[in-house]
Amino acid sequence: MIKTLAKSIRQYKIKTILTPIVMIGEAAMEIFIPWVMSLLIKVLEGSTSDPSWLQVLVGNITSDMLGQVAIYGGIMFVMAVLSMACGVLGGKLASEASAGFVANLRNDMYTNIQRFSFSNIDKFSTSSLITRLTTDATNIQMCFQMMIRMLIRAPMLFIFASVMSFRIAADIAVIFLIASVVMALVIVFIISHAHPNFKMMFEKYDELNAVAQENLVGIRVVKSYVREDHEIEKYKNSTKSVYDYSIKAEKWLTAMMPVVQLIVYGVMILVLAIGGNKIIYGTGLDVGDLTALISYSTQILSGVMMVAMVLNFFAMAKNSADRVSEVLEEKSDLHNPENPVVTMADGSIDFENVSFVYKDGGEEILADINLHIESGETIGVIGATGAAKSSLVQLIPRLYDVSAGCVKVGGVDVRDYDLTFLRDNVSMVLQKNVLFSGSIAENLRWGNKDATDEQIEAAAEAAQAKEFVEKIPEKYEYDLGQGGVNVSGGQKQRLCIARALLKNPKVIIFDDSTSAVDTKTDALIRQSLQKQSPEVTKIIIAQRIASVQDADRIVVLDNGKIADFGTHTELMQRCEIYRDVYYSQVKRGEENA
Repeated sequence: MIKTLAKSIRQYKIKTILTPIVMIGEAAMEIFIPWVMSLLIKVLEGSTSDPSWLQVLVGNITSDMLGQVAIYGGIMFVMAVLSMACGVLGGKLASEASAGFVANLRNDMYTNIQRFSFSNIDKFSTSSLITRLTTDATNIQMCFQMMIRMLIRAPMLFIFASVMSFRIAADIAVIFLIASVVMALVIVFIISHAHPNFKMMFEKYDELNAVAQENLVGIRVVKSYVREDHEIEKYKNSTKSVYDYSIKAEKWLTAMMPVVQLIVYGVMILVLAIGGNKIIYGTGLDVGDLTALISYSTQILSGVMMVAMVLNFFAMAKNSADRVSEVLEEKSDLHNPENPVVTMADGSIDFENVSFVYKDGGEEILADINLHIESGETIGVIGATGAAKSSLVQLIPRLYDVSAGCVKVGGVDVRDYDLTFLRDNVSMVLQKNVLFSGSIAENLRWGNKDATDEQIEAAAEAAQAKEFVEKIPEKYEYDLGQGGVNVSGGQKQRLCIARALLKNPKVIIFDDSTSAVDTKTDALIRQSLQKQSPEVTKIIIAQRIASVQDADRIVVLDNGKIADFGTHTELMQRCEIYRDVYYSQVKRGEENA
């Protein structure tokens, strides 16, 4: 996990390394200030027994007490300024390093998500990916910043303050170590109980985001069915779940500070009691030493507390780090071959003994599919809901890989093509039509980023979209809004078809992508495609027989198997499934008339 996340530090390595070095400087100044202060107190007391090297040096400079006080005060002031400078610089470096690291982390996650195959995406919910890109990344940022600032500084304070304490009074310094062990045990106990609640809290965050996303995407449906109160209640329940687990975790963490303070103040009382007794009875301790010991006791226990804070953040970020690592370590199931093919002879398609399951050990969706489609043919695909029509065509542009057998386009196994080249030549209009924020022209240029205005208009005309676009004052510069909310379902479908046509593919697949247009427009789209692109292989999945009955041949799917394959006339004669669908739609049409 750590190795995976560390790859995102990249250009911020220097700042990441400099931060703890600078923090060592701050810790060093904090260690020396109490020592210099104890020497200053000894000067004021007139105590010169067993002088230190600094006392000797200052004594050589001047024997005047006021002069020595000024020198010691100056040294302490310089140390305080250096400590402050190191602290400010360390904070700045840590902020820049953590912000940059997490910016890279988010980009790395997003980049990897873009490489996912459909089967990879199926492993993660959309809401979960959003949580990982936002909340989880923020938790990692906070933890990373605390770690590089405190994880070196705190142990340094602890170690060197302990050394200085043992030099002054070993028997008192032992109290600090015992208190540190007790404090560490208490902190570990608290964090171990808080951690499971944080884990559940982040899972509930996924559910919360799922509810919000589902509601906002389907807001028109919510309002159409007057389900606002129901959706509000769902969101409240999800929010309450996050709140409940957050409170459970925070209850443990809030207990940490009072316990730590109790230990710190208890130690100070013991130091004052034992140290004061030693001063009164003159057993080798003076006021300067006691002052330094009190400062060092605070530093030792603060060091433990700082480590506790880092561990606290680490406990919160541990689950986030695991979840982010899952996204970063997920490898696409689809890969380019070593020497990919980048030429396609024609738009012929062959299914050879094809079987398909969505995941290992899952139910077989397609079984023993054998099918040959000539280049330039128009093929219809008919079948009941759940017959695996979409699964069949998604194997052609290699959105999924077959579980057995092979799919060939232009006589070449699709797994041998360069993936980008294959999908540029096998264009697909998905069942769920998606447009993006921006103008109509910007959306259509997804099919060909270099398309001219004339090419865009030609594609729109072929898709029967030009008529309604020309009626809009802004025409092709009209902003569609997020998800294409400013156009109807039928208009959205026609724009998606135009976008696919701009790729100039050898194969184009319509996955029930004219369901929202009227039968007349549907017929006009098919006629236009046949006229303008006769050499392009066209596969049309449809629920309406009228959309496919003029196709060269029609595939009838039933429970993942080919029930029959032939022309409309042939299927009417020999395929009971096709006949039943046809007569049920004809009868329904007569009743509606």
